Amino acid sequence: MLGIQFNWKSLLWIAAILIVCSTIVYSNYVAKKIAVEERKNAEAWVEAERTILNSTDTASINLASKISVENKEIPIIETNEKGLPTGNYVNLDSTLVKLDSHYLMQKLIEFKRYNRTPIRFIVSEKPLLINYYYYGESELQKAVRWYPYVQLLIIALFVAFAFFNLQTQYKSTQNHLWASMAKETAHQLGTPVSSLKGWLELLKEKKEDVFIVGEIEKDIDRLQLVTDRFGKIGSSPKTESIAPADQVKKVVDYMKGRSSGNVQFDIIYNSFARTEVLLSPTLFDWVIENLIKNALDAIEGKGKISIEFYRTSDRWLSIDIHDTGKGMSKQLQQQIFTPGVTTKRRGWGIGLSLSKRVIEQYHKGQLYIKQSEPGVGTTFTINLPVQG
Repeated sequence: MLGIQFNWKSLLWIAAILIVCSTIVYSNYVAKKIAVEERKNAEAWVEAERTILNSTDTASINLASKISVENKEIPIIETNEKGLPTGNYVNLDSTLVKLDSHYLMQKLIEFKRYNRTPIRFIVSEKPLLINYYYYGESELQKAVRWYPYVQLLIIALFVAFAFFNLQTQYKSTQNHLWASMAKETAHQLGTPVSSLKGWLELLKEKKEDVFIVGEIEKDIDRLQLVTDRFGKIGSSPKTESIAPADQVKKVVDYMKGRSSGNVQFDIIYNSFARTEVLLSPTLFDWVIENLIKNALDAIEGKGKISIEFYRTSDRWLSIDIHDTGKGMSKQLQQQIFTPGVTTKRRGWGIGLSLSKRVIEQYHKGQLYIKQSEPGVGTTFTINLPVQG
């Protein structure tokens, strides 16, 4: 799926680049042709003006007048030999010319940038008087010039929309996959759990070792809890107002009995530990258990795991789970919540990914790495919204 996503993304961008490049090339070709034609039309207009002023032939004057009147697109400004506007212009807003004394000069500067070579018109030989005509872009020329950029924007929006849809589809498929896998796991665990319960009852009747029976019962309860947790993935779990410290203590007590005696657990209680938040106890316990298991793997049988409650703002109750383990590199920290990424030799690398989803989607909170340093340890932080 990732490969398909990458290929689609690449193809979309390549297609967009090819379309835009070909459009820009063709638009420039068309713009140059239009510029040549507009130069000819501007020269024809100047010649028509010369004919109207100097000719005495009625037919020539009529033809020149027709040519002059037909120019409704190309804006032209006449200047004297000093480059100052004479007041003769065409296809400019006469209202703006009257209201703004600088308007004509501003347009002249604009035309000079567009067309550096003006059209010369010799008014008289003796004394020598020359007028110059500068012209600007017609609306057609402007449209052709801006067309590639408008098209680029449209294509960029199209590619962004298509890529967003692909990402949304991929995430939806991924979410469905995790939910289906979790429910199937719950279904598969159901049979052995039921069987173990039956065997446990037989052991109780025979009054075997009470301690062993008690421990087996705890593990069966834990398996039942795991089944319940997986069964809730993909559905909307019920939440209740609970102090997270109570849930954390239960998980820590369970994990203590199943970890090395060289591991020290330290829950730092304070006034914040009694703050109540909305929790799904089953799923929240799962997250804490996952984080403690990761901490146990990191310290490799010897070290310390500390859990502290505090408030960074009125909005959040924060929980830090810190270990003195091997830590993580910057690169691994950026990928650790990605499904399939794991530091263990065995495992699917979905524990932290699902934990993050449980906190963010089901509890509207946050789960992230607060700090980690190779050889020093790692701190995971859970932020839970406090009830207003």
